[in-house]
Amino acid sequence: MSKSKRSLNRRRWLGLTGAAAAAAWLPGGARGAAPTLARAMAESDLLYLTPLLGGGSESACQAEVWFVADGGDAVVVTASDAWRATAVTRGFARARLWVGDVGVWSDANGAYRALPTTTATASFVTEADEHARLLDLFGDKYSLEWIIWGPRFRSGLKEGSRVMIRYRPS
Repeated sequence: MSKSKRSLNRRRWLGLTGAAAAAAWLPGGARGAAPTLARAMAESDLLYLTPLLGGGSESACQAEVWFVADGGDAVVVTASDAWRATAVTRGFARARLWVGDVGVWSDANGAYRALPTTTATASFVTEADEHARLLDLFGDKYSLEWIIWGPRFRSGLKEGSRVMIRYRPS
């Protein structure tokens, strides 16, 4: 759903005010970048990500994905055999994230690179209670799409065909 069609609900209001309050506590030098990233995390439907290789260079694997913000972290759900998951399994836990929406990454001519960005460390979320809590956030954020995708995400996580990955800015 585009952000122009989304209303300011209680959860979004709390997220925006919480991000603004957190930004006020940042040291002066960090204040310039953090509010932009925090605002993008609160407002965007998509993030773009790529694993970082050993030397810090970006992988050729890139994609735009749905996510939810959980504190300052981004959480995604993906197929367990997708490169996002296999990268973490193979030890490539560092990733670069860009937050915003410029369409399909391969058609965007690199436009996502101008979006607010951060590097992050990925880890699997495996606890069932965390799955339930975070899937509820996905349902709140993507309410129309969740009619179809909610049951698929829930059953996929339960049976193992999907995994949940937390990206914590580093």
